[in-house]
Amino acid sequence: MNKLKERWGIDTNFQLIIILLVFAITGSSATKLAAPVCEFFGIYRETSPWYIFWSLRILLIFPIYQILLVLFGWLFGQFQFFWTFEKKMLTRLGFGRYLNQE
Repeated sequence: MNKLKERWGIDTNFQLIIILLVFAITGSSATKLAAPVCEFFGIYRETSPWYIFWSLRILLIFPIYQILLVLFGWLFGQFQFFWTFEKKMLTRLGFGRYLNQE
């Protein structure tokens, strides 16, 4: 745990627990929210080919996750950590040019 705290630049075990909790809640929420979004676009598991359904669902989870991560981070008082984390992840994925770099 100390290596993780050091790597992420956090001080307390409580802060680490909050951050891990936010990651868990965000992942679960993103997968749950992908189902109604798929249905909104008319993509149903029963009527769509499995490779189209699962490909689109996984592609939908990614942006939903990114938005929820910052939102839940803010709700749990860890906005700065998750905003920095988000910028770093999006930069590594090639979206850095769209972010306001400080």
